[in-house]
Amino acid sequence: MAPLVKRTWAWRGRRPKLFQKGKHREKVSLALAFWLSPRRDRLGLMFQTLVNEYFNNEKVALFLEALLRDIPNRLIILWDRGNMHKGDSIRAQVERFRPRLSLELLPPWAPMLDPAEPVFSWLKYGRLSNYAPSNAPELNRTVVKELKAIENDQEALRNFWHASDLPLPKPLI
Repeated sequence: MAPLVKRTWAWRGRRPKLFQKGKHREKVSLALAFWLSPRRDRLGLMFQTLVNEYFNNEKVALFLEALLRDIPNRLIILWDRGNMHKGDSIRAQVERFRPRLSLELLPPWAPMLDPAEPVFSWLKYGRLSNYAPSNAPELNRTVVKELKAIENDQEALRNFWHASDLPLPKPLI
């Protein structure tokens, strides 16, 4: 909730003021997934936010189920080794949707290979810098608005993907 303060413009001799609420624990959590079409000609972005909650493995399993519902093709999920990507609920989803769903783990501590990391950086350090929302629902609305603006923008999604060190797979045909 506290703004990430970066340089900004102000009248000479007048320091800009960012007002924020203190002594609170409000937050917005974000789950984000890139998808790539089987012909490798289209990228997509799916996301879910939680206000004043965290994504644990049960909530991530539900997000995974939503991905499977919205994307009819086979899914290969590339995941970091975060605790929210482990556990009984994740294993149950993998078993339930096998062979349509498989999981591949990224190497330990390899954020440079995760195409979602540039999106998180763009959102936090770019679009939301110097932004001081009055409450978590307001922050959530802003996050959703920013992500909806790029979820089908092929140029932006390809730029985010290329900002990671993970190569874009070649077409199968």
